[in-house]
Amino acid sequence: MKSEDRLPLEGIRVLELGTLLAGPFTGRLLGDFGAEVVKIEAPDKEDPMRIWGKQKDGHGLWWPIQSRNKKSITLNLRVEEGQEIFKELVEKSDIIIENFRPGTMERWNLSYEVLSEINPGIIMARTSGFGQTGPYKGRAGFGSVGEAMGGLRYVTGFPDRPPTRVGISIGDTLAALYATIGSLIALQERQRSGKGQVVDTALYEAVFSVMESVIPDYLLAGHVRERTGNILPGIAPSNIYATKDGTYIVMGANADGVFRRLAEAMGTPELTADSKFATHAARGQNMKELDFRIEQWTKTMSASEALEILAEKGVPSGLIYSAKDIVQDPQYKAREMIIDVDHPVLGKFPMPGIVPKLGRTPGKVKHPGSEVRGKHNQEIYKGLLDYSEEKLHELMKKTII
Repeated sequence: MKSEDRLPLEGIRVLELGTLLAGPFTGRLLGDFGAEVVKIEAPDKEDPMRIWGKQKDGHGLWWPIQSRNKKSITLNLRVEEGQEIFKELVEKSDIIIENFRPGTMERWNLSYEVLSEINPGIIMARTSGFGQTGPYKGRAGFGSVGEAMGGLRYVTGFPDRPPTRVGISIGDTLAALYATIGSLIALQERQRSGKGQVVDTALYEAVFSVMESVIPDYLLAGHVRERTGNILPGIAPSNIYATKDGTYIVMGANADGVFRRLAEAMGTPELTADSKFATHAARGQNMKELDFRIEQWTKTMSASEALEILAEKGVPSGLIYSAKDIVQDPQYKAREMIIDVDHPVLGKFPMPGIVPKLGRTPGKVKHPGSEVRGKHNQEIYKGLLDYSEEKLHELMKKTII
């Protein structure tokens, strides 16, 4: 097999203990690029993600995406015998993903200190509401709380209404991205030192890290960023604009060169010489008037007509897509951003494609998440740990697996 035929993370084994969102999304990202991700569920309790969200014929539609490429085993980590089996798995693995409340792994005698004695190269990616240290470490924390305390919800929405949320679990997703990055960094460092380490990701910190300049805005300039709806104060034009057919388009033309192209598209090149709009600062100060002028223009045509003109002039713009718009868009198709994966019950199952696109060794979705909990028990326990059929039967009888 040529090196180009192998996925980048082939040979890396990941033990995924997390439930719901942040931990499993980390496993999904690593699995997309070839890591062998072994998802561990309790023998008597399935991951809630199996039934979250919309369902089709009794099958959750989120689960196959979140758990794609993963192998499914069952193991009771709350009892000593299950903990000892987990230690055997750790000896043969590279990364552990867990998103329990801090202290849970320690109560199970599965702390990093214990596990690194067994496998000095093991990497433990730990995601929690507030991290493994600090006065809040013991608090329960979901993504929604991380979004709130990380600062995102305070600036999301309109100024005359209470703070709102983004329509997806963005806090969990951001934490998963950072946990994935941290795991890959730790893998790279391990090549030098031969040692693993803890990757400690807090939900609120993952959100806070993308909050741009809100802290120096406050500490150095005395400004608290507030909710501003569809605009950013001082950045214009950058808004949504109504069209003749009742559709809104989004447009960003605040840079001088782009604004010049927008003015040409509108048939009003003289706007660039107007002192109210000639500079970035001036456009920001006269945002309302500028947005009014632009919308008077967009309302004279359909959204498709406006977007065609803007595209020709090189002005960043687009429709505000729903799922219906996404599945019809040729760019998504050309980039294979909606892929069909064979589902054992539902047939062709559409799901998001892989990001990012690697030119030589791209990722791959081999299969959707297992509908049968513990489907790979035989492969992992017999194949990897060399357990006998008799031992497996006894473990099942005692509800260890």
